[in-house]
Amino acid sequence: MQLDAAAAAAGYRLASHETLGSTNAEALALARRGERGPLWITAQRQTAGRGRRGNAWVSPPGNLYATLLLGDPAPAEYAPESSFVTALAVHDAIVELAPGLRDALALKWPNDILCGGAKLAGILIEGERVADKFAVAIGVGVNCLHHPEQTAYPATDLAAAGAPISAENLFAALSRRMVERLAQWAKGAGFAAVRADWMARAAGIGGEMRVRLSGREFFGRFEALDEQGRLLLRLADGSLQAITAGEVFPLAGAPPPARPPATGRVD
Repeated sequence: MQLDAAAAAAGYRLASHETLGSTNAEALALARRGERGPLWITAQRQTAGRGRRGNAWVSPPGNLYATLLLGDPAPAEYAPESSFVTALAVHDAIVELAPGLRDALALKWPNDILCGGAKLAGILIEGERVADKFAVAIGVGVNCLHHPEQTAYPATDLAAAGAPISAENLFAALSRRMVERLAQWAKGAGFAAVRADWMARAAGIGGEMRVRLSGREFFGRFEALDEQGRLLLRLADGSLQAITAGEVFPLAGAPPPARPPATGRVD
């Protein structure tokens, strides 16, 4: 793996490994030992990769497994917004290398990238206070050559979508796009612009969906994101439910992803 020159010039560093248990776990372990970043940690394979809510993340060689460790990237209450920032950067990087996939790509709340309606990439944000700093590990997993079968949500990979992009090339593009998107976010001050860009690429806005939380479910229409990045779901009784975290499944009749507008992007 190699950083893009723009990322290196911005002070980002890279620790590349053949095998790790988890790039996120490695990043947080380094933070506890005094590392403040910005540091990318990559692995060719993970033996204990994980997704949100403790789900396992299958990690065969050939896919991208990377974590960006940042020290105090924003006030702690704004840290969850980095998931939207990262989703945009991953989207940007894929479109840069495979522009023909633009219309097939969409962002699924809160932290997935879809291709043709199937999951292509996921993001895991983990934070920890270490001494007087708040360390954030931004984990990115992209299915480049392989994807799992028989998952709760359909999955795909770049090669299957007709874009055989190597993990190395995708990482280089992502390292530069993250610099750009983090600058746009400006430690939380620019989230309104990030939110607008995310909404322009969102899957399912205006469509009916099921949102699964621990022990309960909601059914309703996906209306928007609020100013904190929560999903706003219009329930059958007309009330508006703000969802902070959950698993989202579109129901029949959901509209297809909209093509991003020609303006308002970081290019």
